[in-house]
Amino acid sequence: MRNTRILTGIFFISFFLSAYLLQAQWKPAGNKIKTVWAGEIDPEKVLDEYPRPIMERKAWKNLNGLWNYSITERHKAKPDGNDGKILVPFAVESSLSGVMKRVGASHVLWYNRSFTVPDDWQGKNIRLNFGAVDWQAEIWINDIKVSTHTGGYEPFSIDITPFLNSDGPQELTVRVWDPSDEGSQPRGKQVKDPKGIWYTPVTGIWQTVWLEPVNEKHIENTRVVPDIDRNTVKFDTDVKGFEYGDVVEVTVFDKGKEVAKGRSAASQEFEITIGDPKLWSPESPFLYRTTVKLISNGKVTDEFKSYFAMRKISTKRDGNGIVRMQLNNKDYFHFGPLDQGWWPDGLYTAPSDEALKYDIVKTKEMGYNMIRKHVKVEPARWYTHCDEIGILVWQDMPNGDQQKDWQMRKYFDGNELQRTVKSEQIYRKEWKGIMDYLYSYPSIVVWVPFNEAWGQFKTEEITEWTKNYDPSRLVNSASGGNHFQTGDILDLHNYPDPRLFLYDARRVTVLGEYGGIGLPLKGHLWETDNNWGYVQFKNSKEVTDEYVKYARKLKELVRSGFSGAVYTQTTDVEGEVNGLMTYDRKKDKMDVERIKKINQEVINVVNEK
Repeated sequence: MRNTRILTGIFFISFFLSAYLLQAQWKPAGNKIKTVWAGEIDPEKVLDEYPRPIMERKAWKNLNGLWNYSITERHKAKPDGNDGKILVPFAVESSLSGVMKRVGASHVLWYNRSFTVPDDWQGKNIRLNFGAVDWQAEIWINDIKVSTHTGGYEPFSIDITPFLNSDGPQELTVRVWDPSDEGSQPRGKQVKDPKGIWYTPVTGIWQTVWLEPVNEKHIENTRVVPDIDRNTVKFDTDVKGFEYGDVVEVTVFDKGKEVAKGRSAASQEFEITIGDPKLWSPESPFLYRTTVKLISNGKVTDEFKSYFAMRKISTKRDGNGIVRMQLNNKDYFHFGPLDQGWWPDGLYTAPSDEALKYDIVKTKEMGYNMIRKHVKVEPARWYTHCDEIGILVWQDMPNGDQQKDWQMRKYFDGNELQRTVKSEQIYRKEWKGIMDYLYSYPSIVVWVPFNEAWGQFKTEEITEWTKNYDPSRLVNSASGGNHFQTGDILDLHNYPDPRLFLYDARRVTVLGEYGGIGLPLKGHLWETDNNWGYVQFKNSKEVTDEYVKYARKLKELVRSGFSGAVYTQTTDVEGEVNGLMTYDRKKDKMDVERIKKINQEVINVVNEK
């Protein structure tokens, strides 16, 4: 008994010493403001929720945590040593990375760590998954270069099976180059000299890195398109290694009860009929859960859980001749905040899944039914939260290349950017990759290829391609940019108050940005000075009063022709103090009950009799 106690004591001492040493290797860097979630981070369990809930397999291994890192000049080879530890998946410029250093276009960022493959994965193909890496990533396994990927916003996956050692630890090395605003690639609000509406650069891994085992025959992707007019849902699967005779089987569940099933040859798209379907909306975000199987020679070679929603987004002229957006064949006003998706401690990366969900929950509490995800793409879990909570999403393509003059009032003769061949190729590849990644999330109802003429080129061609690639959603060609007669939506921007200065009788007309009511709150500021808003006030009551005044004006403009509106913005971001909340999410700036009431009034205008 005495020996058992001694061994138990040694175990607990070793455990706590190990945890202490690990914690000692990492702490948030810098002295900028933080969210409450920053203080709850465990380096051994960083963002450890399953990262792809729309396609959830049973087995996986999270590789987030402390990695070695180095920053070297771009032309230099892999360094022998390292500069220290970095907490993945937080970008190297962020506080939560524990580093908080700039990299720049003339340097590269190196990552390195070892991992082991679980013994019960033997005989499987091992896939290495990256949620997102900004921008160019080169990957080595056991000193063998296995892949290069460009694109900072979509996930990518590598079959690393042939390069693994037969047993023992495996070595993973990643080299990242990101030219930020010195390149033509999509980058959103990132610049090397952040100020005003421009923010800190984000370099390297910024979403979860993880392993999963699959059979040689497995499903790589599934596209799901509902049709509420025919009570059907279409499935189109991409199958790796399929052979003639292989079958895909989808079983549909309503709260655990099987309600439908469909089977098809693995190479064929197919439809399943849903009897008396429950429709998805922000007011009733019902999701059908599914099990998807790949069957070969009578054996299941792949299986995962997923979900879909029966919902329809469309347009129709109302009784007054105004073209309205419709949700499930009923006029539906879209109203929500411009959501930048930035964090004072994690920059592009929320400090926890609870934090990631928080902004969506607050948006609903404030009476909105939509979010415009502004020039950024989020991790998969963010879209699943929107699906489950019930919020419409307008998804922007992140800006890239050069910014042209702001030409929001150029209806027919706005100038377009003349991109280089390389720049155009980058845009097309990454926009397609983003759409492929997000295609099956029901909350997304609008694609936005361009914003305010930043990098805007070949607008009509890009719009038509987007519409043809996904005819199930609306396309907002140029939010506040050059207004060509293409796409489904004419999108106006006006600060600070709402104004309807253009109207399109053939398309939906929306107010894609307005507001920006500023309130700097001491103790919750990223900058000590140089804070700005489109208009600024001194306290919560003044800000709320101004918001309500704008909303009442917006109500009248809805009657005149607006079918959607976007208020700037969800939170403060760095030097911007235009948020409904502070950057650290610790303070609401307005009276939530007052703005919820007026927001609901704005939304309900289109259904007034």
